[in-house]
Amino acid sequence: DFSLLFLTLFIIAFGVIFIYSASSYNATKYYSDPMYFTRSQIKNVIFGVGAMFILAIISYKIYDLKKFSLAFLALIVCTLLMVAVVFFGDDHNGSTRWLTILGFSFQPSEVSKIGVILFTAFAASRAPKKLNSWLGFLKILVYCAPLLACVARENLSSAIIIAGIIFVTCFVTSEKKLYFLIFGILAAVLVTILIFAVGYRSDRIEIWLDVENSEKGGQILQGLYAIASAGLFGRGLGNSLQKMGHIPEAHNDMIFSIICEETGIIGAIAVLLFYAILLWRIYVIAMNADDLFGSLICVGVFTNIATQVILNVAVVTNTIPSTGVALPFVSYGGTSMLVFCSEIGLVLSVSAGIRRERVED
Repeated sequence: DFSLLFLTLFIIAFGVIFIYSASSYNATKYYSDPMYFTRSQIKNVIFGVGAMFILAIISYKIYDLKKFSLAFLALIVCTLLMVAVVFFGDDHNGSTRWLTILGFSFQPSEVSKIGVILFTAFAASRAPKKLNSWLGFLKILVYCAPLLACVARENLSSAIIIAGIIFVTCFVTSEKKLYFLIFGILAAVLVTILIFAVGYRSDRIEIWLDVENSEKGGQILQGLYAIASAGLFGRGLGNSLQKMGHIPEAHNDMIFSIICEETGIIGAIAVLLFYAILLWRIYVIAMNADDLFGSLICVGVFTNIATQVILNVAVVTNTIPSTGVALPFVSYGGTSMLVFCSEIGLVLSVSAGIRRERVED
């Protein structure tokens, strides 16, 4: 699907441009190099796009062999990586989410999203009728529970996204929908408990409710100032004022506010439209996939990207309490870029399978 491929590359290029715009001030101030973060992101893009092309040319069916499932192995590896984070993880800004192996530092919670997408698609496609009963859904949850518990320990937002991938994939597969409502209510209760059981999470709700008067609400408030001052067409590329020390690390999760400030309402709508078209292409591939396994891989990728776009924009606009969720293909970060590009590679592999089947027919 060349539409999906070129749209992905376009969004990535768009992100690199805005990472330079959003980070150049702080990069010059702290590193005497305006290209410091941009150069690093270009390296991330090279690795990510390389992984995307490799996965695109490998048949996705290799992950679900009759005698041995690589999808199940992926879940086991991701679970072990998350357990390793608990004992050997690196601390950054008060959070233990990183793991260093052979000199490479990455976030296993992000990599785990790929493992969960593959495993859930594998489990649901192997026995779709079992998901007509809540016991079938519960069985998949039990397999994923250790991974979810480890992720939720330090990164509740990623755990919610992973749980959402599992939930939506199983919901789409099942012919019976009612029991998902019960599980949804139970999940909401559990998330509420996890939020109020940890001090900094409940503090974020207080900040959200009164961001203007909160001592810790500065980042969100400055982001709102950036959006409010944008107007219809924005200040122009590179002319943001809030990136100049007002929004800490504006090239990370808050980059959408800089996009709004510099390109205005028109630019913000255009960005969301790009994501909508990308998701539509994934939906089309899912509907035309050669088998249920390929279709459910697309469902998992669709859910992950859509959820992260919604959560990121909602946080930046203070629609929901603050949480660390990257804007796909745009926010600065090596692990997230690698994961999102790899997911698109899986979808392109499913798309290539459709093309091969049509040629054979």
